[in-house]
Amino acid sequence: MNVRTIDLRSDTVTRPTPEMRRVIAEAEVGDDMFGEDPTINRLEQRVAEMLGKEAAVYACSGIQSNQMALRAHCSSGDEILLDGSSHIFYYEQGAPAALHGVTCRLIDGEGGIFRADQLEGMIHGHDQHESITKVVCVENTTNRGGGRPWPLQAFREVADWAHARHLAVHVDGARLFNACQAIGYSPREFCEFADTVSICFSKGLGCPMGSMLVGSQPMMARARRARKLFGGGIRQGGMMAASALFALDHHVERLKDDHAHARWLAEQIANVPQLSIDLKAVSTNIVIIEIAKEWGPADRFVELLQREGVLVLAFGRQKIRLCTHLDIPGDCLPRVVESFQTVAASSCD
Repeated sequence: MNVRTIDLRSDTVTRPTPEMRRVIAEAEVGDDMFGEDPTINRLEQRVAEMLGKEAAVYACSGIQSNQMALRAHCSSGDEILLDGSSHIFYYEQGAPAALHGVTCRLIDGEGGIFRADQLEGMIHGHDQHESITKVVCVENTTNRGGGRPWPLQAFREVADWAHARHLAVHVDGARLFNACQAIGYSPREFCEFADTVSICFSKGLGCPMGSMLVGSQPMMARARRARKLFGGGIRQGGMMAASALFALDHHVERLKDDHAHARWLAEQIANVPQLSIDLKAVSTNIVIIEIAKEWGPADRFVELLQREGVLVLAFGRQKIRLCTHLDIPGDCLPRVVESFQTVAASSCD
């Protein structure tokens, strides 16, 4: 991060620490397409055990691992159920339809979290005119929901409902470790009720790239074929896998620092005129800020913040998102608040 710029656009902007760079440089590698990269093999085994599943497949990105899961679960013409604000629906270029011929049926949850009773009457496939519902997808934490973590009991009820109706459950767990730190359950406890789970290494864990999909042995065999189909076959990927192993050892517990920083920022910025925040929704490292309409649009606020040396994202016409992460030390937070105060007190013209 440039010393003059505080980048709160996403936790994906993190850079490898010097220690992680050393581990990357020294990683033992082989050809993963032959199953001969020892570092990838070690990472897959570790994550599968950590999440309580039989097998795992390393992938280049979270989108890739999500789509590998859907490819393994579905056939062309099938349907998935998911929240209308979910990453799979909102940010993956229509991949379920584009890659698999799968349609999305949307649930209107609260901050990306929905109840089992909201799924009643949503299953298709009993009539030959209908698509066949195959999967319920859950995102934990919810990106557009402001980083909200799923309560364990709520997820269990959704999963039980789905399994009782012979539907699979996929979890987009890009920020699963944030949820675990916020709520207090373990990854294994949460993933017990899912058939497949994807996690991301390049967000709060601070790796340059990488994701992992876990599930049963047969499902992961299908997912591995899907990875190859999508051009995701990896050769000497052990260097990136080494960064993930390092992050699992050193960057999980510290996610609590990101959460504390986000909470402090939210409490301070909520007192700034023209700005409002639902503090009840701030549980992890994401803060959604609403700008009063009389001030002006979010994209202009973002532009003026950038002039102050603070980068955030417009999240709709009147909302912006900021995201705390590994590269944001606590001592820079007062400057962020001052920048928000300066811009909010200015004219958008």
